[in-house]
Amino acid sequence: MTKICGVLVTAYLSNIFQGLVMLLAVDVGNSHTVSGVFSGDKLVAEWRLKSDRDRTGDELAIRYHSLFQMAEIPPGSITGFIVSSVVPTLETVWMTYADRYLAGQLLAAPVSVSSDTETGVKIVTETPSEVGADRIVNSVAACRQFSPPLIVIDFGTAITFDCVNARKEYLGGTILPGIGISLDALSSRTAKLPRVDIEKAPQYAIGRNSVEAIRSGILIGFGGMIDRMVDRLVSELGVQGQQVSIIATGGMAHLIAPYSNHLHIIDPLLTLKGLKIIFDLQANREAAAS
Repeated sequence: MTKICGVLVTAYLSNIFQGLVMLLAVDVGNSHTVSGVFSGDKLVAEWRLKSDRDRTGDELAIRYHSLFQMAEIPPGSITGFIVSSVVPTLETVWMTYADRYLAGQLLAAPVSVSSDTETGVKIVTETPSEVGADRIVNSVAACRQFSPPLIVIDFGTAITFDCVNARKEYLGGTILPGIGISLDALSSRTAKLPRVDIEKAPQYAIGRNSVEAIRSGILIGFGGMIDRMVDRLVSELGVQGQQVSIIATGGMAHLIAPYSNHLHIIDPLLTLKGLKIIFDLQANREAAAS
């Protein structure tokens, strides 16, 4: 983040103390973009929209300024901005939007999260630049709420498992196809299997028709997969006699939780919370350095 002048630092810290900073936090995923506005530490608005790779910064301004107004948030009241994105083109578009439409009112430079961002969680993978920004943000939020070691499971387009040891080091994790991808593959790559609504719970593991069989396979099957993977990751973390917190997030976490022995903590706002934490850390560092 670029240097903040002394006047802006003073104003920022004053507003933080009074709980007046209005932060727009944006998490861009492959399928959906989740965004929210924090007034101080309180999340006052949240939206979930499709991630459109063809959208421009000007189109974002039209859409989000309308959302601000519907939420009775004056667009001119946004004084902080942070984005994490796993879609490089959309990261650029969001930063363009922030520079063009928010720059005159921001108390700090816009923040784009990457492996180079100082978060308090050290990335010790072979290639830190390969770690998705969302995985970094989730790990930061989880470490703030729970004592590591911990594992974060994010049910998005892909299902990711992120492992942080007791020294707050991000070790890496596991990536596998998400529930939506799996359902799409079944319906598009087979001649007779339909697209199934999995909001309805299966009565039995043995499905008596194709719909029941798919529903059972997805929900009970993914629940079993989650448990097996968690058991293996915990054993590799090498934390004998030490509790490992398992935190789930993402739009479909609640669907799998009833079929897993490990999904007891579900926080759908984990990523937004992590973005708020990282933004505040960056602003505080700039303030200390000025």
